[in-house]
This record gives sequence, structure tokens and C-alpha cells, in this order.
Amino acid sequence: MSSQPRLLEVRKNVLKQNDLIARSLRDRFGAQGTCVVSLVSSPGAGKTAFLEKTLTLLHPTCRVAALVGDLATENDAIRLARSQAPVKQITTGTLCHLEAAMVERALAEWNPGPLDFLFIENVGNLVCPSSYDLGENLRLVLLSVTEGEDKPLKYPTIFNSADVAIVTKIDLAAAVEFDESAVSANIQAVRPGMRQFSVSAKTGAGIDAWLQFLTGEVRQAAAN
Repeated sequence: MSSQPRLLEVRKNVLKQNDLIARSLRDRFGAQGTCVVSLVSSPGAGKTAFLEKTLTLLHPTCRVAALVGDLATENDAIRLARSQAPVKQITTGTLCHLEAAMVERALAEWNPGPLDFLFIENVGNLVCPSSYDLGENLRLVLLSVTEGEDKPLKYPTIFNSADVAIVTKIDLAAAVEFDESAVSANIQAVRPGMRQFSVSAKTGAGIDAWLQFLTGEVRQAAAN
């Protein structure tokens, strides 16, 4: 007898429970006036560098904090703490993604105070995180110029579940012969109309446009 129907049923139940918790978190964040932004990417795409830059620049004028998911280490949390923003690590063990229940537990153990923005950095993975709502207002999918232009075509589900695409490490674009028009075409082929930003956490290129979007359109939409 095949176990496939049973496995599908278990998965459906897990996702249903996750969605219930995510809905509760979203209501809670909304009542607190907190805009929640999650970040997904493959390992090494530059999520942590991008988030550190974002936190550092927002911290003087906004109340910001970050939850960071990783399989085993606290390296990313230690790095993000350099921004002076409150940071908490979520260690997932063997699990390759964050779930809403993990976010809920982390918040029960941690009180960063009233927040304008809470960032949730997911585990480096472009497959599993696409299925799990974390109660966020905005989901970013990041890809670096070193990964090639065809990432959106290879992983369409995560691009379809995200709101904004961030192309990172553009300071290396010339060196790796990255074709920005090609990646833009591929993003739009998968998710027509998707907002896109090209940035470099190292040089600061593109960061101002990203922050203006975040503190303007995104924050206003979250407030409504």
C-alpha cells in the first residue's frame, strides 16, 4: 500500500496549522503597528550583508529588530548585532526553513519592545520556505549576480510566493559578466509586475531606493 496519500494529508495538516499561527501573528503585528519583512535566498546570496546594511541605516530613525534562522550556528545573529538593533537567533536543527510556530516561540522568549520593522531572515533555501507563511507583510527573495540569471526560472515557486526581488552584489556584476536585463526578463516571466531592486551592501549602491520603498510604500500599506 502506498503511503503517499497519508504523507499528503500530514503535509496539508502541517501547512494548515502553520497558516493559522501565521494569521494570528499577522493580526498581532498589525495591532502593534509593526511591519514584518521576511528574507529568503539560497546560501551565500548575501541576505545577512543586505540585512545588516538595512538595519544599520534604519536603526537611528526607526525601531527595528531581526529574527535569524540558521541550522546550527549563531554566526549571522552575531554579525547582525553589529547594527546595534535587537537580534535573536532561531536554531532550526535539521529543518531547512522557518515556520510560523518558531517565530511565535521566539517572540514569547524575547521582548525587543515596540517595533516599526521586524525582519525575519530565513534559512538559506529556495525550496521549502515558499510554502510557509510567517505572518509577514512583505517577502523578499534575494539572488546574487554570482548565481546567474536563470535563478527565477529554476525556482519559480519561491519567486511567485515573494513580493519583491533583490539582486545583490551588483558591485561584482561586471566581473562575472552578469546580464541584468536577462535576469529582469526572467523575473517578469515568472512573476509579471514584480518589484525589483539591484543593490550592493558593500558599496551602498541601490540601498537608498530600497529604503525609500520600505519606509514609504511598504510601511504605509502595512499601516492600512
